[in-house]
Amino acid sequence: MAKFLEEKVCIVTGAAGANGIGLRTAKLFYEHGASVVITDVNEQACDEVRGLFDEKRCLVLTANVVSKGDCDRVAGEVMEKFGRIDVLVNNAGITQPVKFEEIQPDDYDRILDVNLRGMLYMSQSVTPIMKQQGVGSIINTSSVSAQRGGGIFGGPHYSAAKAGMLGLGKAMARELGVFGVRVNSVTPGLIATDITDGKLDDAMKAKILEGIPLNRLGTPEDVAKTFLFLASDLSDYITGATIDVNGGMHIH
Repeated sequence: MAKFLEEKVCIVTGAAGANGIGLRTAKLFYEHGASVVITDVNEQACDEVRGLFDEKRCLVLTANVVSKGDCDRVAGEVMEKFGRIDVLVNNAGITQPVKFEEIQPDDYDRILDVNLRGMLYMSQSVTPIMKQQGVGSIINTSSVSAQRGGGIFGGPHYSAAKAGMLGLGKAMARELGVFGVRVNSVTPGLIATDITDGKLDDAMKAKILEGIPLNRLGTPEDVAKTFLFLASDLSDYITGATIDVNGGMHIH
């Protein structure tokens, strides 16, 4: 099998969840030759995933992307161990299924902070390194909710945060392209992860599938494969793009 990330160093944030997009992405990157860095705010989850990889090609760090200090620390520890940073997947995110009028100030701050501020801080921490290298790929996990104005499990503030990621990503792509740093976003649809587990009965699932031309829910693997493409040299003339991974749920 061809390995598309040989010798690359890839950071995936929010990647310690057992059934999440982040961990599946880290595993796929690892299978394709990358050294992977997994960060997550959940210390116990980080401890549980350490044994899944050869420590020579993996670094697992407990970190909160809302903390600029944590993000700078992650970048520093990655450079100390591997000497470069080629790929950043801004995957850390949280959601809250509430209505517009139910959003409280603390809710708004929390959802915007983790999804959008975390993307900003982590990207700022790795960008100087990528610029000095003259190459890098930053990939942002947005959501179809940003495009549709809502989804199944995300409130309006989640849509706002994920839409902000798209705008910030495009602005970064314009600014960083001259330095060889590419910035792209992915908008997953309804993906079968721990977030959706147990929350969909048969009737709800049937109704959702009516709006998905490919007639199935997405899997973490579906999103991870798109990340692999954007992380690799196969996409080296793509920047500022938004790639839908939602089975046709959102056809422009």
